[in-house]
Amino acid sequence: MFLNNSWGMTLDIMQRTLDVLDLRRQVHADNIANAETPNFKRSFVNYEAELRRVIESRNHVIQPQARVTDPRHIPFNVERDWRDVRPRRVLDYLTNVKPNGNNVDINEENMAVLQNQMTYEALTRFISHQFNQVNLVLR
Repeated sequence: MFLNNSWGMTLDIMQRTLDVLDLRRQVHADNIANAETPNFKRSFVNYEAELRRVIESRNHVIQPQARVTDPRHIPFNVERDWRDVRPRRVLDYLTNVKPNGNNVDINEENMAVLQNQMTYEALTRFISHQFNQVNLVLR
């Protein structure tokens, strides 16, 4: 009902982002728990970059659609929906912090946990403010 306007889209994206932040919390906890495990590779969650690309693609000039006459044709001007964006858990193979092959930096993980928690709290406050505004209007 509300997803067809910007308010509903914003709330839906924030709800999905809260879910991503919870997944990110779990990934950081897993990284911290395995900080001393030999050959353990840290993970991180990639979500915001893909979401940004999808949202920015909505603002671009619409190009003419290619004609697809066969189911084997590949459509190239397909507009993606923000609801199709899913978080990806990615393994970091590019860094080696310790000689045992483990690349978890405990200080970096602790800072990421703090940043994640602050982002989560800010989003919950903003969502609460949005509903307080609606409640004010309805009174």
